[in-house]
Amino acid sequence: MHRWKPEFGLIQETLLLTLHARALDAKLPSPILGDTLSAELADNIDYDFHKLKVKPNLVVTTALRAKKLDDVVRAYIAAHPECVVLDLGCGLDTRVFRCDPPPNVNWYDIDFPEVVSLRSECLPSRSHLIAADLTHPGWLETIPGDRPAVIIAEGLFPFMPGGSFQQMTRELTSHFPSGELALNGYTRFAAWAMKYHPTIKTLGIKAAQGFDDPHEPESCGAGLELVKEEMLTRAPEVARFPQPLRALTRLTARSTALARHGARLLRYQF
Repeated sequence: MHRWKPEFGLIQETLLLTLHARALDAKLPSPILGDTLSAELADNIDYDFHKLKVKPNLVVTTALRAKKLDDVVRAYIAAHPECVVLDLGCGLDTRVFRCDPPPNVNWYDIDFPEVVSLRSECLPSRSHLIAADLTHPGWLETIPGDRPAVIIAEGLFPFMPGGSFQQMTRELTSHFPSGELALNGYTRFAAWAMKYHPTIKTLGIKAAQGFDDPHEPESCGAGLELVKEEMLTRAPEVARFPQPLRALTRLTARSTALARHGARLLRYQF
């Protein structure tokens, strides 16, 4: 069987981290996401996943985050059956297959050219692929701007330099008549601590950014309005976490400040 060998830079290599986490979740007796396609894909990638030193905490939180973002997409499609879906920095995520949108939904998977090239080789065609650096303008020109849109930015914000995420958000919200933006919002502490995580250290990533107040993106001039801040430590799926991680997560969930530092999803409308 053919095996694909990725040749990425440090930032692009993080997609293999999340792919591996989803694959490990799929192989658990009681998976949270159950993404068997990711497991099959990871098995056919020529890469030393063991060097990433992925711990159970990362496996379950990555799977839970993906599941919750899938729920956002499904709900938006149900309410707007002819919408546009943008998965920014999609990597090798199989979200389009998990959500299984109807034919009248225009789904766009967007990432660096080398990522899109690999994705087109190892995953079946199910979406429009756009090869682009999201910090550069112009990539939105080929996407229709006359429909409502749901925009997913999973794991993207911390690794975008300077104010490029805010600039990109302004361009997105001015392109579409209305929509939602959903992302995992790292606090400043969580972003700072990330560089000491064994897996992130292995990849050699030394800096990330975050924000504490979930209302902060409302001030970037993109017309965003916070819809929901969801603490993943309080999700019912925590019952499937292995012990002692389950007990520790539930203890963390009692404090809003600690829960924010753990993992949270933010939804904005525009």
